[in-house]
Amino acid sequence: MGLRIGADVGGTFTDIVIAFVDGGYSSTKVLTTHGAPEIGILDGISRMVDQEGVSLTDVEQIIHGTTLATNALIERRGAKTALVTTEGFRDVIETRTESRFEQYDLNIVLPSPLIERADRHVVSERLNARGEVLVPFDEDGARALVERIGEAGYESVAVGFIHSYVNPINEQRFRDLLLADLPDIACSISSDVSPQMREFERFNTVCANAYVQPLMASYLVRLRDELATRGATCPLHLIHSGGGLMSVDSAAAFPVRLVESGPAGGAIFAADLAKRYGRDRVLSYDMGGTTAKIALIENHTPATAKTFEVDRTARFKKGSGMPISIPVIEMIEIGAGGGSIASVDSLGQIRIGPHSAGSEPGPASYGLGGDDATVTDANVQLGRLHSDTFGAEDIDLSPALAAEALERSIGAPLGLSPADAARGVAEVVDENMANAARVHAVENGKDLSGYSMIAFGGGGPLHASRLLDKLGLDELIVPPDAGVGSAVGFLRAPFAYEAVRSFYTTTTDFDVDSANRILAELTDEAMTFVRQGTDAEVVVERQVAMRYKGQGWEIPVRLSEAPFDEMAAELLAAGFTKAYEEFFGRAIEHLAIEAVSWSVRVASVVEAPPPVELVTTGEPAVTTIDSQPMFDPVTREDVETVRLERAAMPVGTQVDGPAVIVEPQTTTILASHHRAVMQTDGSLLIRRMNT
Repeated sequence: MGLRIGADVGGTFTDIVIAFVDGGYSSTKVLTTHGAPEIGILDGISRMVDQEGVSLTDVEQIIHGTTLATNALIERRGAKTALVTTEGFRDVIETRTESRFEQYDLNIVLPSPLIERADRHVVSERLNARGEVLVPFDEDGARALVERIGEAGYESVAVGFIHSYVNPINEQRFRDLLLADLPDIACSISSDVSPQMREFERFNTVCANAYVQPLMASYLVRLRDELATRGATCPLHLIHSGGGLMSVDSAAAFPVRLVESGPAGGAIFAADLAKRYGRDRVLSYDMGGTTAKIALIENHTPATAKTFEVDRTARFKKGSGMPISIPVIEMIEIGAGGGSIASVDSLGQIRIGPHSAGSEPGPASYGLGGDDATVTDANVQLGRLHSDTFGAEDIDLSPALAAEALERSIGAPLGLSPADAARGVAEVVDENMANAARVHAVENGKDLSGYSMIAFGGGGPLHASRLLDKLGLDELIVPPDAGVGSAVGFLRAPFAYEAVRSFYTTTTDFDVDSANRILAELTDEAMTFVRQGTDAEVVVERQVAMRYKGQGWEIPVRLSEAPFDEMAAELLAAGFTKAYEEFFGRAIEHLAIEAVSWSVRVASVVEAPPPVELVTTGEPAVTTIDSQPMFDPVTREDVETVRLERAAMPVGTQVDGPAVIVEPQTTTILASHHRAVMQTDGSLLIRRMNT
């Protein structure tokens, strides 16, 4: 392909990357413009095309990832939305399920429902679990409700009826009535957005889609139109939470698929590097300005899930957030970015986040009006960040302002100097991230021993070597373009879409015809989405979620592409038994096996990256910028530290810590027992000297 642009809008910075025909990249960071995120994107793209002497007419593809949908859900900045559901199920999204993330906490706080009770309405209708009519659809009542919705001035409507994932006829009928009378209103139906069993998750997902749809549709159209006005004739594609590309029209119709859009690009970036280095088990660590994201990658493929949570009220507690049932790259995300605000709680403990200074006003050291101490301010105080080499062109870091903020927020309450306050902030944020990685591994039944870490994002390389020590890992890779890793990942993503639908059957009474029909329909649905963006060769992956009868949790079982025949039940049972043994160590005999939910993922074929020939030893670096004192967490004292430019390190250069390796968008820190060797692809391979 020709020139391609990746644009990643984060909470603090917007990253813009241009990929050239020869495989090289050029990038920049601009502050995110929260009121109108497209302004930051357009300004960043204009800066890049001017800098590189190219024209937007030369660009063949623009790929965009954004946190706008996620932020709208967390900050409750969506449209005025109504939920229409089956009579008797008005309060499902508030009563949730019987699960409690803290069983014995009498004062447990659950997330408030996305749509208040006054905005939840009912229609008399009811289908059973086979999609058969129990209560006929009340046409007159539905028409009267449509009239009330129009009078109330709603911008968007979510429709979720019981068992509509089996038979969507009543949801489709209500949508027809609504749009016939109110053609300008946005409408989402659960049988389109998330046709899966479990009404709480399904209703919550369609509510989330409806809630952000007007906002996202308006934003995407504005961005596309302004790019065209400036001369871009190429298509604009979005990266979705499952790690594939989708068209603007698809993203506007299903914006809930954009939740976790940006972090998905980071996981793709890490998976691509894992394949280049032949690493089968990788911990992907992406630290930006607002959050840190950790994902597990095995066999060069990020772990995926069909459901995840947004806006958890309790850190690391499953069940404390807002569930969204869509395919997603599985990761844990915590408020531990460069802009995360540091404070002292009532017990005299340093706390980091979850609130962030973002880009407005930003960390105190940015000099843009921020007063609160942040992780970035701590790194400035500790000598890890320097105004001469900081990546954002529009920001001149101020060590004096960083010290003042640390003294005010941390030092004064605890009686610490700004330097000691900075050490405390750095150690707490590192431990928070290490704990998040441990929790994520345990939740997925993994042992991190033997994993390699890949660190990127503006803050990742600053903290990765300390995480390496805390987690007991042996190897860290900091790739080139690490500071804009997610945006680079966008440019390596396939066109992909995963279609999911619930359909219940058992291996003792397997419905061969229905299973084949469901899989064929899902394949057609996924193929339609992918073909909106490319006519390239594709791969088709099919899965079914299965469980023993009586269980409430399923495990995925991979299927072949061949249609089911009379041997299907026996083969499915054998596949499930093998998968169950891999998950839990042993299978359970003499229990019926159920198939619950089916999925088909269609993805364009991406050319395999070339392998990297590892360089493990080399010649010491001879060119340095200067030296400076920096706190070493190993010796727990300030030590003289060399500072080098990454661009001046040829292949095979060896750097022994303590050292600071600077580049335009990030900085890599080595403690006194770390050794880095420059690789042939420009990556830094970092290991502890005693391993």
